[in-house]
Amino acid sequence: MSLGTLDRSPPPFFNQGPSALSKLMFFGALSLFLMVADARFGVTQPIRSVLATALYPAQWLALQPVHAIRYGSDYLTGLRQAQSSSEEAGKKLALQSLRAGQVEQLTQENNRLRKLLGLRDQLTTSVMAAEVLYDAADPYTRKVVIDKGLAQGLELGSPVLDESGVLGQVTRVHPLLSEVTLLVDRDLAIPVLNVRTGARSVAYGDPSASGSGLELRFMGSNADVQEGDLLTTSGVDGVYPPGLPVAKISRIERRAESAFAKIYCVPQALVSGARHVIVVKPVAGQIPLRPDAPAPEAAAKKKASK
Repeated sequence: MSLGTLDRSPPPFFNQGPSALSKLMFFGALSLFLMVADARFGVTQPIRSVLATALYPAQWLALQPVHAIRYGSDYLTGLRQAQSSSEEAGKKLALQSLRAGQVEQLTQENNRLRKLLGLRDQLTTSVMAAEVLYDAADPYTRKVVIDKGLAQGLELGSPVLDESGVLGQVTRVHPLLSEVTLLVDRDLAIPVLNVRTGARSVAYGDPSASGSGLELRFMGSNADVQEGDLLTTSGVDGVYPPGLPVAKISRIERRAESAFAKIYCVPQALVSGARHVIVVKPVAGQIPLRPDAPAPEAAAKKKASK
């Protein structure tokens, strides 16, 4: 049989329903109708709601890995930001603490300078401001070095004061620096006056191991002294101006076997923490010179004329 004579139509056994073209046209028209109906009347909205409700558990499970990754990323980002903020806050706190310490130090220094200016106004002699640079290297003495010397006209033996009272005396002068022996040094003595009684005495540097105080020597056991008495400069030595605070009596030991009492004093000046000081010109230059004694011949003539 030739190919042209073959029947191309399916046998009756396989011929079921409409043709494919008919199905395509039908379903195409149905899709177009549903799209128009859904756009105008929303006929498929209930179906969508049912399908969305049925598929929600599957969508929730599918989104959990995404949420976990996003949450972990946000957690790590927040942790880094928190650490960075904590470091910045620590730096700011340290800087503020440093500034607060500097403010407190500057406030104390300002108060001391004001007191120094007030003490300077009370003095009648010329004064010079100086700054303590460092302590002397000798461990057996109590000395400090200040930043004024011969170039600034500093004189040997000049008293040195801080805002609270007498600090010491200039004992060595260099061109640009000077050494100040503190009044608690065992080799320094200063004439003092008891403000309460008006009695004069001499205060010596404490010879004890601490070396941070003064001692009144050669005071009788029955001397009128009390704890808390203020000692000031007497001015009889021609070095220190009178009336400057020196020390306060802190302890008195009266012994029956000794004719003298041991009287310990606490200096008023900051012997261990002074920074800014004033140097006072010795008052010896203000004391008038002692008149010369008359010659023997002139004295004899004077007596003869009488």
